[in-house]
Amino acid sequence: MARHGNVRGKIEKPKDLKSSIKRLTKELKDFKFLIGLSIVLAILGSILTIITPNKLSDMVDEISLGIKPRVENIEPIAKNIQKGMKNRGLVPITIDGVEISVEDQMEFAKIMQKNQGKNMDMKNLSKEDQLKELKKLESFPKSIKKVIEPKIDLEKIKNIAIVIALLYFISSFFTFIQSISMTEVANRFAKKLRNSISEKINRLPLTFFDKNSVGDILSRVTNDIDTIAQSMNQSLASLFSSIVQFLGTIIMMFYTNWQMAVTAIVSSTFGFIFMFLIIGKSQKYFSMRQKSLGKLNGHIEEVYSGLNIVKSYNAKNYVLDKFDKANYDVYKASQMSQFLSGLMMPLMIFIGNLGYVAICIVGAVLTIKGKITFGVIVAFMSYVRLFTSPLSQIGQAMTSIQSTAASSERVFEFLDEKEMEDEKEKKEYLDPQKAFGNIEFKKVEFTYDGNKKPTITNFSADIKKGQKVAIVGPTGAGKTTMVNLLMKFYQINKGDIIIDGKSINDLKRENIHDLFTMVLQDTWLFKGTIRENILFNRKDISEKRLNHVIKSVSLDHFIKTLPKGLDSKIDDDDSVSQGQRQLLTIARAMIDDKPFLILDEATSNVDTRSEELVQEAMDKLAQGRTSFIIAHRLSTIKNADLILVMDEGNIIEQGNHEQLMKKNGFYADLYNSQFSL
Repeated sequence: MARHGNVRGKIEKPKDLKSSIKRLTKELKDFKFLIGLSIVLAILGSILTIITPNKLSDMVDEISLGIKPRVENIEPIAKNIQKGMKNRGLVPITIDGVEISVEDQMEFAKIMQKNQGKNMDMKNLSKEDQLKELKKLESFPKSIKKVIEPKIDLEKIKNIAIVIALLYFISSFFTFIQSISMTEVANRFAKKLRNSISEKINRLPLTFFDKNSVGDILSRVTNDIDTIAQSMNQSLASLFSSIVQFLGTIIMMFYTNWQMAVTAIVSSTFGFIFMFLIIGKSQKYFSMRQKSLGKLNGHIEEVYSGLNIVKSYNAKNYVLDKFDKANYDVYKASQMSQFLSGLMMPLMIFIGNLGYVAICIVGAVLTIKGKITFGVIVAFMSYVRLFTSPLSQIGQAMTSIQSTAASSERVFEFLDEKEMEDEKEKKEYLDPQKAFGNIEFKKVEFTYDGNKKPTITNFSADIKKGQKVAIVGPTGAGKTTMVNLLMKFYQINKGDIIIDGKSINDLKRENIHDLFTMVLQDTWLFKGTIRENILFNRKDISEKRLNHVIKSVSLDHFIKTLPKGLDSKIDDDDSVSQGQRQLLTIARAMIDDKPFLILDEATSNVDTRSEELVQEAMDKLAQGRTSFIIAHRLSTIKNADLILVMDEGNIIEQGNHEQLMKKNGFYADLYNSQFSL
């Protein structure tokens, strides 16, 4: 019954990243254990990942060492031979568990003398020269060959490989548990926000819905909350683990070799600059995207709810133009935000590849000079990935946080909207079962927020128990507003409304709503059975009472034609006619059995054939109740006990039909104009 508002325009409050994150953190305090666990596991997983390249370097060095001839074993053999020559007596020698006999030593000495003269000392030769000399040797004794030929320590390599596999497994396990924990947090937090919004909607005044479209509210409940949940699930723990991985990788790189570390960092430094430039640019576009989505949803909801009107006015092109504009705004904002967000990954890939090239070049130079081993190069290939990967993850997480900030601010903005007056202190109460039925309006005045001209001015009327009161007048006269004030949907500015001797200002809204039942122009049925729709929110009704009500409103014949009778489902708007829908809502009101009744244009959408049935059902519903009827068809209220004629918020005439027709005033003109058509 509220007035229809327009789609909300631009949000006046600017986006504030810091305050949004602060508020979001405060709202997440109930989940601090799971969030803390996720962060700790993410950090531990990152630490294990950082350690792994160091172990990989050890394994590569061990393999590299095993594929080279063990020239270092020549020196002890040569020394033993030289010692034997001085003492004129050779003795056997054991190296790496292999015994070398005197005969094999003598044969080895002859070969060495042949290739190097009498100088058998190879320790002063470089490794490259040693290898060159060894390649010239035609043959060695078997025992000598055994201690010099390459030998890979498979047991040691196996142990290192097991350690690496364990590190990767434990890291992956931590990541898995962290992912489950954050998924739980995200889903539970989204549920909490939806519950908060649902409860908030019930505490908001109708003035809020006058100014905001349903589409915009739905966008906050669905799009914005989903954005927050997805961002938390994907970005929160990832941000912490990426920071730890980034800093830990820097420490490990400098620990391994400072020259290679500087190379990796310098080659990747400008990635930072681009990342922060992109983050700064993308924030406003993410905010624009969320606002434009709300506008688009509002437009779609508005057009869909009035589709028949759009078609009847041939306004397809007009609404399509508005849709195209709203859709284009979403497209532009989404295009820019996604474009800037999409730059992060290729940029980080380029930076990573550049780092690989720099590491290979500098590593090759240092290896040739003998300053590092090949294993260090392999380790730094992993370190470059571990160094640049967090940059992209941090960039994506920060971009996601921008979107989360925009969405969370919209959600919190809604949750912070001014609510209806708290009525906990109101002690007055009217028992619906004992209500008498008198209502008095005392000089009521009301003006909608933002309007200068009052909608209701100095409205006074005295309604007695059981009276059928019709409120008529031109569009905008204040008829529906008057009923909204009676239901306390709006707070009156001046005057008072007295129900059975009690001011509505002293009664709680829930108590007032318990006193009234309503049948509106726009019938509301939900997907479910006929029985569920009639017994809405009532579980204490007997089958006998239900059948009596159905017969009273002439629904019995219609229900008998259905395959499952009362248990037949209402699947869509086409499954029952408009007249049948109105009869169902009248049956629901009769089951509700409240002392006061409001009928708001209840027959305006009903065809002529159904109008008589609906009118008869409404008359039965009104029996014994104080009733208010808002009507444009004056033929439907001829039997009203009191007709209040309103214009511009004032009662300009009152009386029954015959009295008002005799006055030949505003009501008579209105009545005659309808029947002269």
